[in-house]
Amino acid sequence: MVEVVRAGPMTTIQDWPGRVGYWSVGVPPSGPMDDLSFRLANVAVGNPEGAAGLEATLVGPRLRFSAPTVVAVTGAPVTVTAIGSDGSTRAVAQGVPLTVGDGDALDVGPVGAVGMRVYIAVAGGLDAQEYLGSVATFGLGRFGGLDGRSLTDGDTLAIGDAVVGTPRRVQFDEHPAIGNAWDLAVTMGPHGAPEFFTDADITTVLDTAYEVHFNSDRTGVRLIGPKPTWARPDGGEAGLHPSNIHDTAYSVGALDFTGDTPILLGPDGPSLGGFVCPVTVTTADRWKLGQLKAGDTVRFVPVRTQDAASPAALGAERRARFATVVSAGHDEDNGVLAVDATADGESSVTYRRSGDDNILVEYGDMSLDLELRARVHALAAHIEAHRPPGLTDLTPGIRSLQVKVDAAVWSQPRLLAWLREVEAALPAADDLVVDSRSVALPLSWDDPSTREAIQRYMFGVRSDAPWCPWNIEFIRRMNGLDSVDDVHRIVFDAEYLVLGLGDVYLGAPVATPLDPRHRLVTTKYNPARTWTPENAVGIGGAYLCVYGMEGPGGYQFVGRTTQVWNHRHPLRAAGFDPEHPWLLRHFDRIRWYPVGADELLDLRADVAAGRGDVTIEQGSFSLAEHRAFLAREHDDIVAVRTGMEESRAQERRRWSDSGEFASAPTAGVPA
Repeated sequence: MVEVVRAGPMTTIQDWPGRVGYWSVGVPPSGPMDDLSFRLANVAVGNPEGAAGLEATLVGPRLRFSAPTVVAVTGAPVTVTAIGSDGSTRAVAQGVPLTVGDGDALDVGPVGAVGMRVYIAVAGGLDAQEYLGSVATFGLGRFGGLDGRSLTDGDTLAIGDAVVGTPRRVQFDEHPAIGNAWDLAVTMGPHGAPEFFTDADITTVLDTAYEVHFNSDRTGVRLIGPKPTWARPDGGEAGLHPSNIHDTAYSVGALDFTGDTPILLGPDGPSLGGFVCPVTVTTADRWKLGQLKAGDTVRFVPVRTQDAASPAALGAERRARFATVVSAGHDEDNGVLAVDATADGESSVTYRRSGDDNILVEYGDMSLDLELRARVHALAAHIEAHRPPGLTDLTPGIRSLQVKVDAAVWSQPRLLAWLREVEAALPAADDLVVDSRSVALPLSWDDPSTREAIQRYMFGVRSDAPWCPWNIEFIRRMNGLDSVDDVHRIVFDAEYLVLGLGDVYLGAPVATPLDPRHRLVTTKYNPARTWTPENAVGIGGAYLCVYGMEGPGGYQFVGRTTQVWNHRHPLRAAGFDPEHPWLLRHFDRIRWYPVGADELLDLRADVAAGRGDVTIEQGSFSLAEHRAFLAREHDDIVAVRTGMEESRAQERRRWSDSGEFASAPTAGVPA
């Protein structure tokens, strides 16, 4: 056993590459934020590179061992001290395998002027709680590692049974170069100029030395830098701010503009969201995100995707490759790899680069059209049915599908050619019929917990936002409704079709009303909230979302509901499938029924205890029938939507007159 004598402020159990294959339902990979240092620690003790070890932030732990073993420490420079069972001490170099005996201890000190995280490997790895195929700790989700949390003083850890080879010293040139001024290799895209950013904006992104904000963590590294001028006035149905887009899958390492705030998404970041990303850090350089600390500077160095270093390479090999690819220049395509038409000629297909390990396949124009989502579904179903080796994740968005692969297996040109071939062979989408369950969920309207979140935002982030102090009144104004009672009526009358899962983690649905007259459109918080209660219900753009867990967010609140993720997995609770912990599925239809705040607390307690149930009826969604409905109601739909759009235009003019669009960016968090 290993006793945690002193845990440090944030020490967690991680493995590599983490929890892979669940991006489509909002489960991030987690794993070490600096995968390079983590893997080197395992190499030093003779473990497989992915064996479970410890990640410590800012201050390392003190560990006492109950049996002889071999340990090693890598990452940010720290003082490492071996403490014998007799009380003797000696300094230990990082990256050097250390044999400890029964009763010996290892003390890992605080990080100094450079770096942020330290890694400790133990021969055999650590025996920890596996969840969805990995023991990596995801603290926000409360799973993996040890009870899904950071270690505390007095914890005990069991040594695992990973196959141990020959320990060896990490060579000097293998150690990652850690400093305070960073160059990050990035690929262009997925969202570049001139569609979303101006050419001047992209030049600014590549020429600016951004400063790392103190409000950074494993979900994302916030940066301080100039505000974009933007290539368009707003995001249309996706939201009032020009950074808003219809929800799409993110890549770890994407530079995500949440409003005007740039954030580098980390391994605990969201899988799906509605903000643009102009560049993406390459897989081989993402380790650097784990060592960025407040006050460091970051420059983005664009490289050619085909020249990027292999993610399998270790320290010296990566650095040599980085120097080579920088001199080779970068892709001049603004992130757009190809543009085709569907076989029936009814839609365009755009293939966007999303890092060196993803391609984002996007259908049609930037608009909300369920036919486009049907095409996404058909493409995903075909790929899943013929799933090739090296394919990691398929994550659908509103009008897009992100295809993630192992960059060491698939080159991007090869992946692009294969995707274009697959898409060209798809049948027309107009005959699509998919399983579509009707799910009845309770909604506590204007719940006290959401009121509290707004108050926290006003006190801690921004008090003068147009959506404060009451989001529901803001929704009313944005859509030209006579009273907040009209907002209430529309939300409870609507039937919401689930188009994506994991919009804000853990099976969180992003859904839109089937009837366009029910599509209330808002903008997202800018900057976003730092706290959102679990299972809050909000509207952003034309979409409704149920927050899968407590965390940051940006949708405008309407209330709160019961859990959409079963933390008691695999126990059956409240309508959950015992085979997986997420409640909802793509193309489910959600209807709300009203409950009071106290009643909701009782219902939530029932779900948490494994009691209660959710009313679910089987059914189907037919694109042809939906088209027929739209044709029958066309004139009234146009009239209602036109009135809403005029109200949003008026709101936008008020924002412009008040200087809202000219305000300086503030560090925020991803929604």
